[in-house]
Amino acid sequence: MSTYRRHRFHPSIISYAVWIYYRFNMSFRDIEDLLAEKGISVSYESIRLWCIKFGPSYARKLKQRHCGFGDTFYLDEVFIKINGKQHYLWRAVDQDGEVVDVFVQSRRNDTAAKQFFKRLLRNHGGEPRTIVTDKLASYRVAQRELMPTAHHNTAKYANNRVLAS
Repeated sequence: MSTYRRHRFHPSIISYAVWIYYRFNMSFRDIEDLLAEKGISVSYESIRLWCIKFGPSYARKLKQRHCGFGDTFYLDEVFIKINGKQHYLWRAVDQDGEVVDVFVQSRRNDTAAKQFFKRLLRNHGGEPRTIVTDKLASYRVAQRELMPTAHHNTAKYANNRVLAS
């Protein structure tokens, strides 16, 4: 039995709309406009429902085909509150703006930075050529121990890319 059964539109149209949503991170209304330019009249609500129904399988397929991240990582941490307690959200973004990893911890010290770097190396599969951070001393310690050959850039405003994402 087909998963597209009882849908008004052809499976190729549905898969195209869902693929655009997950690949390019566009809004449902933008996808509606793209399809309208091709002569296909479909509401953004239908596209939203398709993404809910078919999205997880498409996202899984796109992740499997992902060719990897770039060789420059921008790292930063922000303060967040969870149940009234302060935590730190550690984030890593590559030079293309793609999120490499996100990690929540209750600490912001050398051990926490090392855990984040270990996780980053494990998920990325290798050491990046360059890491760009702010001047937090914990980054320096973790980089020296876990990524000794990576160039470490701490110039002012250099990691604004991660702040914007």
